[in-house]
Amino acid sequence: MPVSLCGTWDMVSNVNLEGYMIALGIGLYTRKIALKLKHRKVIEQVGDQYVVKTLSTFRNYTFSFRVNEEFEEFTKGLDGRHCKSLVAWEGNKLVCIQKGEKKNRFWAHWIEDDKLHLELHCEDQVCKQVFKRVI
Repeated sequence: MPVSLCGTWDMVSNVNLEGYMIALGIGLYTRKIALKLKHRKVIEQVGDQYVVKTLSTFRNYTFSFRVNEEFEEFTKGLDGRHCKSLVAWEGNKLVCIQKGEKKNRFWAHWIEDDKLHLELHCEDQVCKQVFKRVI
């Protein structure tokens, strides 16, 4: 059984968010605001359903899913696109493949050294974020 990602996590580092947002087609002003934010991530599991919330003072994004079940995702609050998403465990990483307008779009969450890691991929860009657990 993979390690639990559940909890409340505050961002401690954020590498190449701007490149990732450019690949998504996010406008200049939104990118400039987003680069100044420190996100909080809340991951909950209720039965076989996960709820992931990304919170900030500017925008919030919440979605839910069941592992190994494809779902329609509308990335409102992010880039405003519709895609088909599938989340699955790959070892100790929770990986989501997002099929839609953008190529090579996916993310992966995992725990390493008591920190939550998130890699966001879109086209040829990779954003790496690290979060620490809120006590």
